[in-house]
Amino acid sequence: MQDNYLTVTALTKYIKQKFATDPHLKHIWLKGEISNFKRHSRGHMYLTIKDDNARIQAVMFAGNNRRLKFRPEDGMNVLISGEIGVFERFGQYQLYIQQMEPDGLGSLYLAFEQLKEKLNRQGYFVQEHKKELPAFPEHIGIMTSPTGAAVRDIITTIKRRYPIARTTVLPVIVQGENAVQSIVDGISRVDRETDCDVLIVGRGGGSIEELWGFNEEKVADALFRCTIPVISAVGHETDSTISDYVADVRAPTPTGAAEIAVPSQLELLDRINGHRRSLTRAMTEQLTSSKQNVQRISQSYAFRYPEHLIRQKEQELDKLVERLDKSVNLEQRRKHEALTHLKSRLLGSHPTKQINRTAQEVGQLNKQLNRLITQQLTEKSSRLQKTLEKLSLLNPLETMKRGYAIPYTSEGELLRSVESTAQSAKISVKLADGTLDCRVLEIKEETYGGGERS
Repeated sequence: MQDNYLTVTALTKYIKQKFATDPHLKHIWLKGEISNFKRHSRGHMYLTIKDDNARIQAVMFAGNNRRLKFRPEDGMNVLISGEIGVFERFGQYQLYIQQMEPDGLGSLYLAFEQLKEKLNRQGYFVQEHKKELPAFPEHIGIMTSPTGAAVRDIITTIKRRYPIARTTVLPVIVQGENAVQSIVDGISRVDRETDCDVLIVGRGGGSIEELWGFNEEKVADALFRCTIPVISAVGHETDSTISDYVADVRAPTPTGAAEIAVPSQLELLDRINGHRRSLTRAMTEQLTSSKQNVQRISQSYAFRYPEHLIRQKEQELDKLVERLDKSVNLEQRRKHEALTHLKSRLLGSHPTKQINRTAQEVGQLNKQLNRLITQQLTEKSSRLQKTLEKLSLLNPLETMKRGYAIPYTSEGELLRSVESTAQSAKISVKLADGTLDCRVLEIKEETYGGGERS
């Protein structure tokens, strides 16, 4: 009976074999929404494909996702082709994706928009990074296919508009799998090995697939780092590529790039002729004006009678010298008077006088102070003496000197009444020159009227 039991591994292998031999699961086409998207460090993509009612685990290995033209994200609807298999370790079936593209939006267009957004965030399109084109370039590099119509249009236009400029064709592959590396290497070589003033990069028109080499990030990075001003001339006017946004100038067509790169010799000749006419007119007017000035000066009084003019100027000079001498003497007297006045004011305010005057004032104030102090001392001494006399009259010691005594109880309290002691009680009697310890032999009470009571 035990021989009928299977191991988990055997059962999983059996199920995997069933999946592998089912032709309907070898090549399937599936559409759904991406969720739980994760890109592994080794390049593999792990995700879930779901719809409203179900979901399936999926994986797209690095060898397959390397060809994707867009970046998968959570919430994106996609169209997928692949096969169903079993992952034995966890015993679950999953979808092995071989190809994937957006549902309802071309993968190339989505890749274009995603790269455009990324480069814009990184500052590749900022105007301050754009280099200015030289006004009169001497050497122009043309990077394109050597057999296309674009290179002929560019060269023809440059020779017609500005024949003194040198042109160098830098052949590159402009479409196909090798186009990106060819363009990147060409830009690096031109920047490193040539003396070009301007570089035109482009090709003729075509489909988005044919123009895709100019939508790759490597090409955008090479254009951004190029030290030579770059004109992008990819496709027709309605075509738009990443290179157009990164380049310093975007031309609508290859012919337009040539027109932007060089000035027109006819326009330059017209401008030169216009400047020549303006310069001739200005020189003629200046010469006429100068002749009139010379003629006016030659007919002036100074040139007709120079000796008279010199004598006249000599007299005017003498008068001016006299006026100057008078003015100097007058100014000297005024300054001398001012100095004398200031000297007298200074002597009047000399510190010695001020010190003497202040010393006299201090002496007088000292005398007043001493007089006031003496007066105050006299008054205070007199008042103190009167107060001392009053105190002497009130002093009990003075009273006792006149024959009076003060009795105290044995506890040291003042004896004010006979009622405060008793017969045979000990008392102390304070006299002026000492104290008597006594005992009460008899108590006699007296009234204020002079009567006696026992």
